[in-house]
Amino acid sequence: MRMPRIRKRNRDRSKPARHHLVRVAPPRRADTSHQSGHALPSWADGLSDVSIAGDPLAFPHLARTDLPRHPTTVAGYARLVRELAADRDRWAPLVRYDALTRWYARLETGPGYEVWLLSWLPGQGSGFHDHGRSSGVMTVVQGELVERSLTLPQPATEGAPAGEGVRTLRPGGQRVFSSGYLHEVVNTSLEPAVSIHLYSPGLVEMNQYTDTRAPERQPEIR
Repeated sequence: MRMPRIRKRNRDRSKPARHHLVRVAPPRRADTSHQSGHALPSWADGLSDVSIAGDPLAFPHLARTDLPRHPTTVAGYARLVRELAADRDRWAPLVRYDALTRWYARLETGPGYEVWLLSWLPGQGSGFHDHGRSSGVMTVVQGELVERSLTLPQPATEGAPAGEGVRTLRPGGQRVFSSGYLHEVVNTSLEPAVSIHLYSPGLVEMNQYTDTRAPERQPEIR
């Protein structure tokens, strides 16, 4: 004798109904498995990435051509620094002054480089230093700075004094330096100064020197 099936009661009708997400199966193309003798895989729905997402060229914001290109050469870095220096509305609102030390802020970054904005009160200086393996470009955008640079003695003139140069840096000029460049920058004027510095690759090492003479050339390790 078959027992009657008892329907389960809804014990709490006051509870809100649960909503379940239902997975919608993708459209399937005509089944031709009987022709080939092989079953079609579950993902063989006949749709491609382009058909699903649409043609990206049909949307202007996905195919922009007016985006700025990042520089990759010394000439490109120098051009970028000139453009930033000329854009006073961009850097001037960021300038701050610190009575104890030079003030600095990152102005821009890109693949393989970074740009810094520095301010110098009268008497403030960097001390003699190098930039590790980074090369770069610098320019003054306000006031003036004095740079003193040192060069290592060449092997052919071993024992000869290292080269030394002193120059005044003013708005409109640029200094381009390679890795290992050794210099000191000081504000010797009575007015504050502001400068822009680009380093490539980004500055991760800065060695300070207390001796004002150029360091002796180290023997090469082969």
